[in-house]
Amino acid sequence: MVLFLGPWSVGKSTMINYLLGLENTRYQLYTGAEPTTSEFTVLMHGPKLKTIEGIVMAADSARSFSPLEKFGQNFLEKLIGIEVPHKLLERVTFVDTPGIIENRKQQERGYPFNDVCQWFIDRADLIFVVFDPTKLDVGLELEMLFRQLKGRESQIRIILNKADNLATQMLMRVYGALFWSLAPLINVTEPPRVYVSSFWPQDYRPDTHWDLFLKEEISLLEDLNQVIENRLENKIAFIRQHAIRVRIHALLVDRYLQTYKDKMTFFSDGELVFKDIVEDPDKFYIFKTILAKTNVSKFDLPNREAYKDFFGINPISSFKLLSQQCSYMGGCFLEKIERAITQELPGLLGSLGLGKNPGALNCDKTGCGETPKNRYKKH
Repeated sequence: MVLFLGPWSVGKSTMINYLLGLENTRYQLYTGAEPTTSEFTVLMHGPKLKTIEGIVMAADSARSFSPLEKFGQNFLEKLIGIEVPHKLLERVTFVDTPGIIENRKQQERGYPFNDVCQWFIDRADLIFVVFDPTKLDVGLELEMLFRQLKGRESQIRIILNKADNLATQMLMRVYGALFWSLAPLINVTEPPRVYVSSFWPQDYRPDTHWDLFLKEEISLLEDLNQVIENRLENKIAFIRQHAIRVRIHALLVDRYLQTYKDKMTFFSDGELVFKDIVEDPDKFYIFKTILAKTNVSKFDLPNREAYKDFFGINPISSFKLLSQQCSYMGGCFLEKIERAITQELPGLLGSLGLGKNPGALNCDKTGCGETPKNRYKKH
């Protein structure tokens, strides 16, 4: 699944049309200068052109979209599926999203926009965040979106679209302004990959760096193909990353519970004791103990404030210590997840890599299908 996010009218739908070669065909997505996409549009492979309503997509158990029912009927009316007989879609699903409009309140959409985005983000193998030179400002909705992308930085690709509208000097300024806007939102040591080009079927404007733009397009297509080829590896790596988070969460809950039991006496008020622990976990060395006794990185620790909400919904009395969740036959839960993280999942990754020659792509065997139409073929 490849997800397209970004402000309105930056060329997301046009880019999908271009990558699939759908321009001027009956399959193409509608585009325009105004905010045109108000739905979540899922482009899938099918034997013939077919439009599927969101209610039908959610009701069909054979598809993977039934969990979307939880977002309500208002959202399902804004969900649409399009089946297209295109060979690239045999290997990838494209998801076009409504553009972010910063002066619109989230509740005016009629459904939880950020929650729906999170559902697709959690299932996406590649996430294109598209901008154009006129929409570089970051507002509350875009800031919230990047918070949701935290932990997914390796899957994010930034697109600076419509780049041939600018002269060289102005393009450099816009590129710098884009990084300046995004720097506070993407807190990683390595900046995300940024593709600078104009992803549509028209020729580049004269006196622009067409050779640079063509190389950027080729790089993006190679990147997309690589993600498709490495889908299993990426999925296993993500499962391992999620397992690490589950392990950290289990250790923290166990530490909260152990501290609670240590502080409780016969005359103690349990609610007041635990409130004191949850309000100031540093006073009881909750997080520092986890760092000292385990091989957990401090950068992987969750927000302390999140546990106030967590224990507000899940009473501490409903948990057992990890040491009590072991059995002679079944072993211990924590040992199982440790083994999965350190041995089983890395071993599975290694077995997939055996005999694999990265870069050698045999389309007769893998079914690469049609190459999207690109103007560099003319040169």
